[in-house]
Amino acid sequence: MDEALPSARAAHQARSARQFAKIAAAVRIVSTAILLALGLRTIVVEPFNIPSESMLPTLLGGDYLFVAKWPYGFSRYSLPLAPPLFGGRVAGAVPRRGDVVVFKTPRDNRTDFIKRVIGLPGDRVRMTGGAIELNGIRVPKVRTADFVLSMAAGSTCHGDPSRVASGGLCRYPRYIETLDGRTYAVLDEYAGQPPDDTPLITVPPGHYFVEGDNRDDSADSRMTIAAGGVGMVPAENLIGRAEVIFFSTSGTAVGDQPSTWRATLRLNRVGTRL
Repeated sequence: MDEALPSARAAHQARSARQFAKIAAAVRIVSTAILLALGLRTIVVEPFNIPSESMLPTLLGGDYLFVAKWPYGFSRYSLPLAPPLFGGRVAGAVPRRGDVVVFKTPRDNRTDFIKRVIGLPGDRVRMTGGAIELNGIRVPKVRTADFVLSMAAGSTCHGDPSRVASGGLCRYPRYIETLDGRTYAVLDEYAGQPPDDTPLITVPPGHYFVEGDNRDDSADSRMTIAAGGVGMVPAENLIGRAEVIFFSTSGTAVGDQPSTWRATLRLNRVGTRL
């Protein structure tokens, strides 16, 4: 009996050691995965979703995007929770006119916004009759077919009966804009709105002039922060460049009705590059 006790104790200790080794290995794997995910999110790509209509027709509410971090280098806002470890930007290039960017709005330096870069540092920008004038040259803007959106996704056509079309659809005037050889669509629902004509602004060093593609429903650089816009966006506030839509849903699915789940998916938007 006495001789069996040391043997049993040794066997028990061996089992405990094996179990501990398995737990330690699992912890290392999980920790590595978490660190890798945080690293990728910090320096490579980060997912974002679109909750507003300010970038219609390019982006719809319910679009999910991958945003590349490396093109513009890194700032404190590239890091989770934006710790004040350093100022300015490290490495990277300046955005191109026409890039779709995600940034922390200068209103509070916390909320994520997504807009299109129009003006670079030193550019002279203004709106004239709903068109961009950049460094004294009017950016081409050509009327094209209306943009059509389901009334469910577009609410009640923004309360405008003139936009309501048959079949529960909303129609919005769409234009093709060409900036530095890059072509994209914009909406301009109403002529003569205040943001259609703005004073000439020279973009200060280290800042960018941005606009939403939905020109009558976007708080952007056409207006100061005091007037409800975002003013000029500091380079430090840039998070990254929107690259591709990886998922999209209209948000009309009913949670306890699986039959509605597939219909809410917009698979034709998956893979759309920006």
